[in-house]
Amino acid sequence: MGWLLLKVLFLGVTFLGCLYPLVDFCPSGETRGQKPNFVIILADDMGWGDLGANWAETKDTANLDKMAAEGMRFVDFHAAASTCSPSRASLLTGRLGLRNGVTHNFAVTSVGGLPLNETTLAEVLQQAGYVTGMIGKWHLGHHGPYHPNFRGFDYYFGIPYSHDMGCTDTPGYNHPPCPACPRGDRPSRSLERDCYTDVALPLYENLNIVEQPVNLSSLAHKYAEKAIQFIQHASASGRPFLLYMGLAHMHVPISRTQLSADLRGRRPYGAGLREMDSLVGQIKDKVDRTAKENTFLWFTGDNGPWAQKCELAGSVGPFTGLWQTHQGGSPAKQTTWEGGHRVPALAYWPGRVPVNVTSTALLSVLDIFPTVVALAGASLPQDRHFDGLDASEVLFGWSQTGHREPAVITLAGDLAATVTRAQHGSCSPMETLNHVLFHPNSGAAGEFGALQTVRLGSYKVFYVSGGAKACDGDVGREQHHDPPLIFNLEDDVAEAVPLDRGSAEYQDVLPKVREILADVLLDIAGDNTSRADYTRHPSVTPCCNPHHVACRCQATGWTDFPTGRC
Repeated sequence: MGWLLLKVLFLGVTFLGCLYPLVDFCPSGETRGQKPNFVIILADDMGWGDLGANWAETKDTANLDKMAAEGMRFVDFHAAASTCSPSRASLLTGRLGLRNGVTHNFAVTSVGGLPLNETTLAEVLQQAGYVTGMIGKWHLGHHGPYHPNFRGFDYYFGIPYSHDMGCTDTPGYNHPPCPACPRGDRPSRSLERDCYTDVALPLYENLNIVEQPVNLSSLAHKYAEKAIQFIQHASASGRPFLLYMGLAHMHVPISRTQLSADLRGRRPYGAGLREMDSLVGQIKDKVDRTAKENTFLWFTGDNGPWAQKCELAGSVGPFTGLWQTHQGGSPAKQTTWEGGHRVPALAYWPGRVPVNVTSTALLSVLDIFPTVVALAGASLPQDRHFDGLDASEVLFGWSQTGHREPAVITLAGDLAATVTRAQHGSCSPMETLNHVLFHPNSGAAGEFGALQTVRLGSYKVFYVSGGAKACDGDVGREQHHDPPLIFNLEDDVAEAVPLDRGSAEYQDVLPKVREILADVLLDIAGDNTSRADYTRHPSVTPCCNPHHVACRCQATGWTDFPTGRC
């Protein structure tokens, strides 16, 4: 139990108020001025149409729209899954859930998390001399060695899971509304079915719970403050840095901030968008003032909007999944329809990423890991296969092609050679051929994590379909399709009418998809895969004061960053 000893040592210094000096901000002769910094910002439940640069009906993202004009906007960019934990696991590992073991969400009482034999992006960059920070929602395990401080992050400030997974004193807007935490010795409240337990939502700074329950009204401000401090001290040190931010926006509950108070008839969701946009703008402004020429900022989302939250859910834009809506249910979050996984994405790096470019390259959150590792001059772990690709050529304007269909799919010899290279060089056949995206089942239909929806060029192929819970409470029934439904997104972005199974177009696509699926499943079967521990026990629930019914406690003050003296 080496992690337990580390935790004891970690807690010992935090109780003494001496944690931050352990984050080494001192410059290194090997890293000063040679490696780029990375800021990765992940929005939560943000729809493709929530970005004004994507969808003219949206007027609440002025800072993000400015970033799009000053950098690159991706219009065919996809989450690696359509729900929280699997999407985040894939971002940090570059691997699908069938490889990294995370196929559905972790709970408040989850004993495990992202499997410990999976190597995170933070761990790779840490080994390459980077100082690493994570601010915001983690949702990859909070108990013991699964905590961010033991997964490659020198500094952590945030919440361990979604902010609707615990009560607060500032519940915000939700559908249905959830009550505030109980106070004193009052008995438990009568909870709505969709509301969580009386255990309050915790806010961590490193291994310490510094606030429970979290004040949601000030959370965005705290995130911005801590991010700005981290960027300031890392930049001043001369060491390269990675900052990964998992925003609370646009997941419910939406906080009742001053922005919300000034709505004047506008909906809370729009106010939440403006608050998120302001937060991102503050981070970008800090980057511009401190490390503009050497910092790559990547903004995207974890999955599409949560339609069952009605007016508190975002916009899928034109990706309305009409075939599914006619069957019933939502085609957004938790589904493999475009609205569930096509997400906003922006890249900003002055002098490197071209200005005001719209990229149609087919890319994924899976690509963040190999791209950042390559740009940092680091090496991918050699004992596993990856599903993402290095998108540097797209980012620098040298290519408009991401995951693409190869000219010839059926060259068995070439594929065998690719497998051999993968076994010795860590990339999978799917990554090397660059021709396909897989959209794993994420809760609406089929087995969690299974690959039953495939993107091949402009074609989208469904072996299983189903709608998540819609605003009206309807849930589309699970349907299996063999032969599959095939849509041509070039002509039908709304996924309204599948191709005629008897058409030449359908008959041309079907054998390629079957071969691709067989190949990737064979590759996964021979890969170094992991399996997450999804067991639960109430003893692992984060609680700073077990003597209070809601685990209520309050920090007396906030820790600050060190001065950086060496």
